[in-house]
Amino acid sequence: MKLVTGIVTSLVIGSLSFGVFAAKELEKDKLAGMNLTKVGEISTSDTTAPMDARKELSKKADELGGTYYVVTSAEKQTKNVRATADVYK
Repeated sequence: MKLVTGIVTSLVIGSLSFGVFAAKELEKDKLAGMNLTKVGEISTSDTTAPMDARKELSKKADELGGTYYVVTSAEKQTKNVRATADVYK
């Protein structure tokens, strides 16, 4: 029983920490006054919902060491959502 409780606790703490460190989406007009450095560009694979695309962009921005990302393009086809973004820190 202690093992199950420990595993559940670890999963909850892990999910909370992801939200704390996740890169945040910025609008392009707010970028100008922030003095940030561009660290790369990212894109999503085929996702099925806009929220999934945002989560994937945030995760990829984190992997590049970015703090923020700005969506540069987004396209919704029949079942797929694709997006690209610039990453800043």
